[in-house]
Amino acid sequence: MKIRAAVLERGGVATPYADTKPLVVQEVELAPPGLGEVLVKVGAAGVCHSDLSVIDGNRPRPTPMVLGHEAAGTVVEVGAGVSDLAPGDPVVFVFVPSCGHCGPCAEGRPALCEPAAEHNTAGELLSGERRLSRASGPIHHHVGVSAFAEYATVSRRSLIKIDRDIPLDIAALFGCAVLTGAGAVINTAGIKAGSTVAVVGLGGVGLAAVLAAVACGAERVVVVDRLQDKLDFAMTLGATDAFRADDPHVVAAVKAATRGGVDAAVELAGSAKALELAYAITRRGGTTVTGGLPNPSAMFSIPAVSLVAEERTIKGSYIGTCVPTRDLPRMIGLYKRGRLPVDRLLTHRLGLDDINLAMDRLRDGSAIRQVVVFD
Repeated sequence: MKIRAAVLERGGVATPYADTKPLVVQEVELAPPGLGEVLVKVGAAGVCHSDLSVIDGNRPRPTPMVLGHEAAGTVVEVGAGVSDLAPGDPVVFVFVPSCGHCGPCAEGRPALCEPAAEHNTAGELLSGERRLSRASGPIHHHVGVSAFAEYATVSRRSLIKIDRDIPLDIAALFGCAVLTGAGAVINTAGIKAGSTVAVVGLGGVGLAAVLAAVACGAERVVVVDRLQDKLDFAMTLGATDAFRADDPHVVAAVKAATRGGVDAAVELAGSAKALELAYAITRRGGTTVTGGLPNPSAMFSIPAVSLVAEERTIKGSYIGTCVPTRDLPRMIGLYKRGRLPVDRLLTHRLGLDDINLAMDRLRDGSAIRQVVVFD
């Protein structure tokens, strides 16, 4: 079938993107679902830094590629071997389609699925196939999803069925921002009531982490960012203390406010410098979590002796250390009960033709979470 999609021809394009248009909305061919695959009508797709990092070259991916990985939609057709979804079912996309059989999957860590990592890097579906093409040849998939398009053919293992009573533009946010940010707080950091928590980096993912820290009952929720409006907004979500990341005395200020540092600091800025700051404001015996994705060449430096002398812990968090089939329904349940007001993060709804403008807003920090809405 022919669909409209936003295709990235190459990364590293100059800004502003509204002028240079790295994403070209064009007609492409989408093949029907094969064995274990599903055709989904995309209802809404969130605009995330992981998309921007492919455009600016920080996360190199094969091109041409249809971007978009945070989305929700409605099942249109199921391929052979799919018996637990049917046309009309609402679903959220998950950008790691866990195989269920490799070592990490067998250990209950589907975010680290080995076949998924291999095929995502290659721009393929979990089957190794590419279902997008045009006259000049095949088009790559973005982490098995490619949701900046009217329809998507994906692996069944890239979808989580949800209830019908949640709007798709809100449901989309759970596929990345909420799983990643809230999961980093709940699963990776293991925040308990009465804890002190810092979130460094207040994009959509970081602000989802703030919501989760509040929902967990953290006594102090410290937020750190370079932009004052992001800090001010975080305070309306329940943060208790705000600090500018560009303040040369920020580490001393946070330590003074928290009696030596926080129990857990969660870095979600995608910057090695931000991770160093998060480590510096973590107390003795505390845990530093990083869920950002910096350039692969970026290096992180700490005093090695502090790991032993202060019994410090550093943890990576990919998709919030989530088991999506377990955690996504739980998080949606918290949203429905008013405990995780994810809808407050949605600042812009736009059409597919405005996708390059959306990337400019994301780059300059003038938006929190934007969603491309399809009719």
